[in-house]
Amino acid sequence: MIVIQNMGSWTCITCALLIFHFLAINEATAAENSLPFISKIYKCVNDKCIINGFQNETKENNEINESVDVCRLTCGQYGSLWPRPTVMTTIKNPVVKFGLDNVVFNPSSVADELGRQYMAEASEVFMSSLRAICKPRCVPNDNNLTVFITTTTPFTNIKWSTNESYELNISTDSDQITAKITARTVYGARNGLETLRQLITAYGRPKFNGKTLVMAGDVQIVDEPMYAHRGFMLDTSRNYFPLSAIKRTIDAMGHSKLNVFHWHATDSHSFPLDLPSAPQMARYGAYSPEKTYSYVEIKDLLRYALVRGVRIIMEIDSPAHAGYGWQWGKDAGLENMVICLGNRPWEDYCVQPPCGQLNPLNNHTYTWLGKIYKDLISVFPKGEAFHMGGDEVAVRCWNTTDEIVEWMQSNNRSLSESAYLDLWSEFHNRALTVYDDKVGDSNSDIIVWSSGLTDPEIIEKHLDKKRYTVEVWQGDRVSVDLANLGYKVIVAVEDIYYLDHGLRPPTTYHSWKVIYNNKLPMANNSNLILGAETCMFSEFADDFSLDIKVWPRAAALAERLWADPSTNALAAEYRLLQHRERLISLGIKPDRITPEWCNDREGECIISY
Repeated sequence: MIVIQNMGSWTCITCALLIFHFLAINEATAAENSLPFISKIYKCVNDKCIINGFQNETKENNEINESVDVCRLTCGQYGSLWPRPTVMTTIKNPVVKFGLDNVVFNPSSVADELGRQYMAEASEVFMSSLRAICKPRCVPNDNNLTVFITTTTPFTNIKWSTNESYELNISTDSDQITAKITARTVYGARNGLETLRQLITAYGRPKFNGKTLVMAGDVQIVDEPMYAHRGFMLDTSRNYFPLSAIKRTIDAMGHSKLNVFHWHATDSHSFPLDLPSAPQMARYGAYSPEKTYSYVEIKDLLRYALVRGVRIIMEIDSPAHAGYGWQWGKDAGLENMVICLGNRPWEDYCVQPPCGQLNPLNNHTYTWLGKIYKDLISVFPKGEAFHMGGDEVAVRCWNTTDEIVEWMQSNNRSLSESAYLDLWSEFHNRALTVYDDKVGDSNSDIIVWSSGLTDPEIIEKHLDKKRYTVEVWQGDRVSVDLANLGYKVIVAVEDIYYLDHGLRPPTTYHSWKVIYNNKLPMANNSNLILGAETCMFSEFADDFSLDIKVWPRAAALAERLWADPSTNALAAEYRLLQHRERLISLGIKPDRITPEWCNDREGECIISY
């Protein structure tokens, strides 16, 4: 009811007009809201989902709504799977409904109790992703989905040698849908579970009755990855990323079957790791007490990632790219553990401000590296690979430090570049000895960036190929030459895989298509090319821009490394569009790669966007 007091004739007339206008608007709005929403119906024709008609979404209909998402489940050889399977893929109709409350997991054939515990956690991740795609509620359905999981080997932590293959078979009999996942390891079974998730979608308008879950009901897949190392690197030193951002990224990695989170934790800018044996590092090196990663948080993150099929490889960059966090040594009576810290003009001392390099002559440097190693070794799985950094050592820093110059001269060493390369390799060998001492053996894989020390002409003099793996950012020729010498190689070519390129001059932005189309180099021993990584150095990225700069470009590498397809990005675009929608359902905010009009009209859009 609307009540108007008598405030004069003109006021009453004005109020009456306003009331009339108000009622008219509401009547029109009500009429508009009562109109049924017309949705597009899609049909698979020549492996493309095309618009085949329209239907009233509010009309009661027991038939499955053929939305574009539903159509793409079974359209084409690989449906909407990302990355595409490698050995055998058969996806047929029907598409069948099922109820979220009627999903049952049967892991009784998993090899051991630790494996069953792992699969229970992985199954909950699966269920969480289903709940996410039909928010705010899933429409109940009487059809049942039972997932049988079989593995044949006991639980171990994931390594480069881990078998990640799986078989997935889905069949439908009346109201019973059966999915059978068979794998050697729980990581293969998790990959099969991820593929099963991608064979499921939902349709409907949430503001009406909710969304209905549907899945492909007749599927046979045999699948395994082509490369063992399928990675993404995040730099948390130049800018701090909250754990929520890292977990969100790992969610997307697991959903894309990327399996290595390379954590570039420290650099000259900051030291955010709050470690019990070396608390001074974060105290002096973190941006603030709130911008640190505690020992407990690191341990929690390791399990979080593992359940999603992702191993974490930690990097403590040294001897260059080290600075803040180490500067307290002299005041504590330990002399300078870091030199050239913050020197200006920075161009005279390092490759990027702020300058800083560890002092290779100070024994305390190795003592405190040992404390850092000890804490990380105690929380990471025994024998896990460790990244020592090792790139961009600036000889001009050491060569302008009196302590080092005097030591070189007193030990009959020249001040030439080759003499400093010897000092550089001695640092790595001493650091490796400390690391092995804390581990208790000499079996760990040690990774270093490519650098002057890893030049194929001299590397065998300095670094043992049985211990060191080289992450190459300088080009395919270096990767091939190192692999031919017998070194394991991870490819991270900056002109292709550095996701910060294009954000700073003179670099160039590279789209997902460039990443997808780039084939890895071939060496005489192809097994030594372990895989590749996209890298997000964070000079120009933080939590607010992380997703859009990483996704879906990192997913493009995921398919390149999993399947190494002979086709180019054009053949994969519509599957990637579907994968992008799945990432959004996980809470990721990926970049847009084509107009929405193109997403609805496969085969009609100019793909050059």
